Amino acid sequence: MVKVYKGIKKKAAILISTMLLAVGVAGCGGAGNNNGETVSKGSNASETGSGSPVTLTVEVFDRGIQGQPDLNNNAWTKYVNEKFGKPNNAIVKFVPVPRSQEVDKLNVLMAANEAPDISFTYDGNTVTRFAKSGGLYTLDELLEKHGQQLKSYLGEKVLSYGKYEGKQISIPGKRTLIAWNGMFIRKDWLDKLGMPVPTNRDELYNTLVAFRDKNPGNVDGVIPWATAASGMNYTFGNLIPSFWGPMSEEEFVTTTNWLKPGTKDAYKWLNKLYNEKLISPDFALDKTTKQADADVTNGKVGFYAANWDYPLSQKIREPLKQNAPDANYVAVDTFKNDEGKYLKEMYNENGIFSFIPKSSKNAELAIKYLNWMADPEVMFFLQFGEEGVNHKLVNGIPQGIAQTGENMQTSNLNMDYTLIVNGAELGDTEKNVRTYAAALAAGDQNYEKLAVDSYKINTTDGYTGFYYGVSNEASIKYGKTLGDMNKQMSDRLVVAKPAEFDALYDKLVKEYMDAGGQAVQDENIKNYRDVKAQSK
Repeated sequence: MVKVYKGIKKKAAILISTMLLAVGVAGCGGAGNNNGETVSKGSNASETGSGSPVTLTVEVFDRGIQGQPDLNNNAWTKYVNEKFGKPNNAIVKFVPVPRSQEVDKLNVLMAANEAPDISFTYDGNTVTRFAKSGGLYTLDELLEKHGQQLKSYLGEKVLSYGKYEGKQISIPGKRTLIAWNGMFIRKDWLDKLGMPVPTNRDELYNTLVAFRDKNPGNVDGVIPWATAASGMNYTFGNLIPSFWGPMSEEEFVTTTNWLKPGTKDAYKWLNKLYNEKLISPDFALDKTTKQADADVTNGKVGFYAANWDYPLSQKIREPLKQNAPDANYVAVDTFKNDEGKYLKEMYNENGIFSFIPKSSKNAELAIKYLNWMADPEVMFFLQFGEEGVNHKLVNGIPQGIAQTGENMQTSNLNMDYTLIVNGAELGDTEKNVRTYAAALAAGDQNYEKLAVDSYKINTTDGYTGFYYGVSNEASIKYGKTLGDMNKQMSDRLVVAKPAEFDALYDKLVKEYMDAGGQAVQDENIKNYRDVKAQSK
């Protein structure tokens, strides 16, 4: 037996969660070999420069940001149409899809053959389902003919996550920053209480109790630990892994988290906190994060866990400055395991998955668009905008300038308009972190430091999962059901009556395994052993 953090390469390709297994795979369909079909030539007009312009439709997330510009008519979409559209005799039309409903909306659009020419999602199981039903183009020939710049930028490793049975079925974005979750605490509250930054669970518990009982912010309705319904931006950070006991590599890789030694104790601890009124009282009802966001930005919250960069998002940073100008959140590492490690799951190298639905008549133009985006000059502008307007250069690092109106970015570094990259791209990890931090902080050095600190903390003792290289058919079949069950189980267990917790945990886990969890785990074991046998 080995400890949980051993045998897992920190920089290995990931997919620890069985629910994420399909992120690197997709099914068959074809460009040039789609059961006798050929690639649509809807983009031929762009080659001749004659005829009516072709309309290329591209998905864009509608994140519901207050004051956001028209998502189809702003500085960024105008740049796209000027620099790409005109030379290719095309009009690029962006199709907004609500971020919180993106999978459901994509299902409807795909079923109606109305999905944008370039559609995308972070949900690999969804991509795989579309592909297995024959709904997507394979992209190998298109990439070879029109995507050499794109191939060079992404590289074989990133592209491999978009392959299935040797065929390129989606275009994964390159993830330049691999931190995932983060934890944040009100340093100004700690200072008022004369307490240090907590470094383990016991210290955090004592801190949360002090926040509850002494209310150092003197606010109405203090919330020691804020969170929202499972599956949204708010999380429990790396709490669960901090409870895990010893496992072999095979057990660590293949066992569902619900059955890992220590997971039950982790949820029991959370249940204790909830019943002692240390966690948001109605978090399970907050399925849009609006309540948690409001509580944080109104200065009521002492501690929370979310994406590592969440405090720097405009919807959090700006209202907090206005409502609680003295609030000072700092990044914290507080969930230590028995071996003295702060285990944290990190992202793998790929981000969002772009794909071309079979209903598209503009497959060639779609690949040309993604290939155009890989031009360093184009990528820089889409991420950082115009110097003096959207950013200023400080020691060679572009620092964002907060904007409203059509120059406003509705996602960090415009990632909803830069589909081939997630995170700042300056060719160097340190520069990327500093650049990303500066872009989010919009000139505020305290927030810039917060981002740098958070990234460092959340890539320390980080692990990635195991890349099987093949699809888990059971995960594809049961993935959505199990994903929904995961969220419901987490919320129910945290809010359960303490006396009922043990029986409820056992009951829910059995239902989960019977609903497909066992089949997914069994196939993981088989695939893991196959990979290990082939590597000998």
